[in-house]
Amino acid sequence: MKRNRYFLFGFSCLAALSSCSDDETFVPAYEPPVEIDSTLTVTVNAAELYQTIDGFGASDAWMMDPIGKHWSEDNREGIAKLLFSRERDNLNNPEGIGLSMWRFNVGTGSYDQGDDSDISEAVKRTECFLSGDGGVYNWTKQSGQQYFMEKAKEYGCEQFVLFSNSAPVYFTGNGRANNNTDLPEESYKKFGDFLATVAEHFQGQGYNISYISPINEPEYEWGAGGQEGCRFTNAGVQKVAVALDGSLTEKGLSNTMMLMPEGAKWDYFYSTGDRGAAYGNKIDELFTPGGKYYIGDLSHFPDIICGHSYYLDKTWDVLENTRMQVYNKAVAQGLRIYQSEWSMLDEGYEDYPNYDEATYMDLALSMAKVLHHDLVTASMSSWCYWTAVSTEVYSQKNRFYLVRVIPGGGDYGDINEDGSFSAGKTLWVLGNYSLFVRPGYQRVGVNLPKNTKEVFGSAYISPEKDRLVVVYTNMTEKNIQIETSLEGIEGAVDSVEQLVTSESYDLEPIEHYREGLLPAKSVSTFVYSLK
Repeated sequence: MKRNRYFLFGFSCLAALSSCSDDETFVPAYEPPVEIDSTLTVTVNAAELYQTIDGFGASDAWMMDPIGKHWSEDNREGIAKLLFSRERDNLNNPEGIGLSMWRFNVGTGSYDQGDDSDISEAVKRTECFLSGDGGVYNWTKQSGQQYFMEKAKEYGCEQFVLFSNSAPVYFTGNGRANNNTDLPEESYKKFGDFLATVAEHFQGQGYNISYISPINEPEYEWGAGGQEGCRFTNAGVQKVAVALDGSLTEKGLSNTMMLMPEGAKWDYFYSTGDRGAAYGNKIDELFTPGGKYYIGDLSHFPDIICGHSYYLDKTWDVLENTRMQVYNKAVAQGLRIYQSEWSMLDEGYEDYPNYDEATYMDLALSMAKVLHHDLVTASMSSWCYWTAVSTEVYSQKNRFYLVRVIPGGGDYGDINEDGSFSAGKTLWVLGNYSLFVRPGYQRVGVNLPKNTKEVFGSAYISPEKDRLVVVYTNMTEKNIQIETSLEGIEGAVDSVEQLVTSESYDLEPIEHYREGLLPAKSVSTFVYSLK
């Protein structure tokens, strides 16, 4: 027979009723019992150091532009607050998740082509700052995206990444933004100049354009009806990198680096994968000295490889094995790793039979597993979600958004029509990391006796060694009491706060009588202030 344990915290009332006044907070004579199914002892060793975290972020594709242009100021400001604010409300609940990295989709001009773009969904067509092939720029384009870019800066977002899904339509081989393979030879320099010019403009506007990512998922063919995209062989990737490196140098943008090449899956970096030799083994061919298309000696290459965590994410074992392989391959060449896109593109996740039977929190916990393996198994230095906002259609639940938006006409309505928004569980689970693990924090050791797919955790210390952040995920149906021992810290613990995301909590401080409890199916962040 199962035996449950209860932790009770007693309080003496000391004539509390007689001493109450309008200026005092009522303190109950007892605290409710908390059912504990098991206890787990963990050691965090702050002297055991791993990678430095550069940031957590998301992208503004595809709906930020129409929302920024057409929705009310209250709605736009509310969405920005959820994504970027680091403040607390009057109940001490976080207003947002404090993203420290924001990815701006540099458009291609497919919007002006309309249906001739061969991109069926209008919301996935983008404007372009460049007006034709004559070198004339119109900086009023993409004004909705620029609104949120400005809001990110106001809220203190530290880094901005310019990314492109395709070169401008004027430079592609077929005159569209869903080009088949590589660019015409004369277009590489033009593409590099275009991206460097956009970076120069925004740098002049006060933005820290830390990176430019010119290529998105180069392994795939981007045919009619889908979205913007250009397939690049490894040879094509090299040509883009050389051209962009030269253009950045010409403009004196010494602090703007390149992120290359945003591979669609991690196995393309360490194996041929399923797309053929021309698109695989990227670390060997692009980032290893002597490689066939080596780009590691370019002045704007920051010794970082950049890819997406799609598809190889459905089971604990696949997550662990693939991340270990890309880590081993990367570290052998002195490379750090960025994860720049993830959402739930695939089906068949191991924690529930299908999406219909999964809750919103279940889907957010699947993201927590990806975050854990990307940050711990692969020691990735940055992690970004794909679409920051999206509508919820086709029973997809929260698979593709941090913030859900509903146009005035409903989920299937016109996104240009002002509507409503709400925070998703994915937003708050990402916030368990992004709000507290700031740029410059370093991952430290965690000894979790049962660091399995049921309960897992990671820890991070501030550069000043005055703040320690520990994040635990409890995938089980049980309440687990965590007992954490801290080693390798300088000084004593001044205070600790626990914030929880679960079915009942949205990144909220937990009641003091429940502190140390990992509720069933939850993510908890412990923030230790150190003297």
